[in-house]
Amino acid sequence: MHYFVDINPIAFSLGPVQVHWYGIMYLLGFGAAWWLGQRRRAAGRLPVTRDQFSDLCFYLMLGVILGGRIGYMVFYDTAELIHHPLSLIRVWEGGMSFHGGLLGVVVAGLIWTRRHAINFFDAIDFVAPLAPIGLGLGRLGNFIGGELWGRHTDVAWGMIFPRALESLGKTKDELYQMYLAGQLSNEARHPSQLYESVLEGVVLFAVLWWYSRKPRPRYAVTGLFALLYGLFRFSVEFVREPDVQLGFLAFDWVTMGQILSLPLIAVGLFLLWKSRRAPTMEIAGAPTGTTEAGSPKQHRG
Repeated sequence: MHYFVDINPIAFSLGPVQVHWYGIMYLLGFGAAWWLGQRRRAAGRLPVTRDQFSDLCFYLMLGVILGGRIGYMVFYDTAELIHHPLSLIRVWEGGMSFHGGLLGVVVAGLIWTRRHAINFFDAIDFVAPLAPIGLGLGRLGNFIGGELWGRHTDVAWGMIFPRALESLGKTKDELYQMYLAGQLSNEARHPSQLYESVLEGVVLFAVLWWYSRKPRPRYAVTGLFALLYGLFRFSVEFVREPDVQLGFLAFDWVTMGQILSLPLIAVGLFLLWKSRRAPTMEIAGAPTGTTEAGSPKQHRG
């Protein structure tokens, strides 16, 4: 028996304002990243003050939101952007791109590190293990909203997403009755949002958090993040429904998500290779550390 996904995407309302679960997931992701980041900062993993780290989080949050929206319109809905440029600011209609958000984070990180005279990759290596929290929660928000579903499947855990059946012209209640009558068995789809939540969220966080528990050479943590995310996203795209306005871009299986993930995989491999001869930032107070928290000391990884 397949599952019928019927979750109200609106968590609660405050008068005319509707608060969606997707927005709550974003807030939880940023909040958890800030809290864990402050713990790591206090342990000497980045030579900045509490206020400076909070400032960094603000920069990165803007990078995620602005970059994610711009990236979605440029990568996935270019025609809409050309014909209706103001669609760029209609964020309530949905549409965020991880790869665009990543570019936004890079730009925001460059601005912040330049202002504070900190090596860019020292800051990004510090932040990388925190990012999967938001990624995993964001994918969970996609699932609750019944969007970005997977391709048709006959596996036992396949799910019926009402928004994928809007072409039938039925209400959600009518679709549910059809589901109970066994008329939608051929419409079951992979819950690819949950696959991504586990891989890009739980697994990626566990690996990066474990790997970064002790100081690593510069570039290594960021490289591992880029490599693993690229591989996970490329793999899940095989069971994720491509965006309807794009479809498959080549060979009846290549998607935009896969094309955008290939540079991440390449960058990840390059950074891991580059880290072999990079300095390692010592933790303040460690026996072999330096007198200044976070000052780089030459160690080979």
